[in-house]
Amino acid sequence: MAAETMTEMSCAGFVRELGGRAPVPGGGGASALVGAIGAALGGMVAALTAGKRKYADVEAEMLELGQAASRLQESLLELVQADADAFEPLSRAYGMPAGSEGLRAEKERVMEAALERACSVPLEIMRKCGEALELQREFARKGSRLAVSDAGAGALFCGAALEGASLNVFINTSLMKDRGRASALEAEAQGLLDEYAALAKQVYGEALAAIRG
Repeated sequence: MAAETMTEMSCAGFVRELGGRAPVPGGGGASALVGAIGAALGGMVAALTAGKRKYADVEAEMLELGQAASRLQESLLELVQADADAFEPLSRAYGMPAGSEGLRAEKERVMEAALERACSVPLEIMRKCGEALELQREFARKGSRLAVSDAGAGALFCGAALEGASLNVFINTSLMKDRGRASALEAEAQGLLDEYAALAKQVYGEALAAIRG
């Protein structure tokens, strides 16, 4: 029987695993899940807007944006498991023997590759969260006013996931020997933070202003 994947767990089961001693799921997988929830909230806004006479002029756009949010939701859910899978080679690399110069060199080579792979998933989480935040801006501005709180909450979740995933990039790059490659990965992560963390706060602020007047 195949092992249960992270996203096949119940909510309660995932949270229990997250709070236990196992290294996965960890911050990366949790960030992906939070991002998926944020994207889903955007899809909810689209679903609640479409079909309403008051919003007939944006219905086609909402349906299109809702489909995009659904795709991001599924991608982020897949990244929950991908983050756990990416940690396995790194975990094995930590356990490699290093009793001789040759063994140390081999361990360093394997570690470097494993660290870069461990950066790749949280970077993809960040990219997907950035895409989701661009959608949330449209949901907050054009979606049903009865669901603007969901767009605001979705933006906050995607923003938190973005920042959470960045920590997983930076902790892995900090251990890389190839500082040129590490710097390139860090620059991409920082660029995503610079662009989208502010957008998350902006969308939340717009949603709050719409609610509170």
